[in-house]
Amino acid sequence: MDSPSNATMPCGFLLQGFSEFPHLRPALFLLLLAVHLTTLSGNLLILVAVASVPSRPPMLLFLCQLSAIELCYTLVVVPRSLADLTVPGHASGSPISFLGCALQMQMFVALGGAECFLLAAMAYDRYVAICHPLRYAALVTPGLCARLALACCLGGLAVSVGLTVAVFHLPFCGSRLLVHFFCDITALLHLACTRSYADELPLLGACLVLLLLPLVLILTSYGAIAATLRRLRSPGGRRKAASTCASHLAVSFLHYGCATFMYVRPKASYSPRLDRTLALVYTNVTPLLYPLIYSLRNREVTAAIRRVLGRRRPGQARGRLCEP
Repeated sequence: MDSPSNATMPCGFLLQGFSEFPHLRPALFLLLLAVHLTTLSGNLLILVAVASVPSRPPMLLFLCQLSAIELCYTLVVVPRSLADLTVPGHASGSPISFLGCALQMQMFVALGGAECFLLAAMAYDRYVAICHPLRYAALVTPGLCARLALACCLGGLAVSVGLTVAVFHLPFCGSRLLVHFFCDITALLHLACTRSYADELPLLGACLVLLLLPLVLILTSYGAIAATLRRLRSPGGRRKAASTCASHLAVSFLHYGCATFMYVRPKASYSPRLDRTLALVYTNVTPLLYPLIYSLRNREVTAAIRRVLGRRRPGQARGRLCEP
């Protein structure tokens, strides 16, 4: 790698994607396309289903925002990746402009950060619902939900802009080839010709704000919830209260597990090809799982989806058949 003194500001980058596997590209394209369409359909179905509910509780409002974030999250990365898989001529990589790369990274971090903050807000909602059920309607109001939703988006946006500016002010030298299918932070830091840990401080700061702070809030909320559940004498009540948290816990585990493994580590441990494979999972598989988790575990979401799909209960169907 060239020395930092020979570094230049590139006019753009080359996304390698999966161009070194030409024989796998058709199968990979079909697989990613099927997953992408399923993810879009699942999240759109949840958005339409929640919008069709006349009186929406706060948790459904948060879930609606989560589906909207996941929808945009996949649209930032996957369509470009699918388009690159269909172009056989880019054996050395697909070109992307400097500004386009910065914009893609900024939007990716902003949406991921907004999701981190939103999961913390959803944990607070569960905490109030289980630990202070009599005050729930007074504490968790539609106005508070709207303010929390806006704060989540603005928080993710602010951190993403700061991180993007810091990363793209680093010197890049040598190859312009990113061993990745989108402009991810780890791929860009791997390409930057820096040897000082000070250059990694913006990423560390972003991880502290986007990952550690919301995670502490989530763990604190569930610590209080666990203490409340231990005091419940009714096994049925304890089981019902715990089941309302299962979906949120599963989604939080997936989101924070992937993000922590990918970004909370030093630059020396980066492995471009391994990171690319893992990114393929958390940008395609995890957004696909979120609608499945919530639609299977949340009765209100399941009922709303059934209404949208036009399903009727057997008794209602028989009643309609007997009508003149």
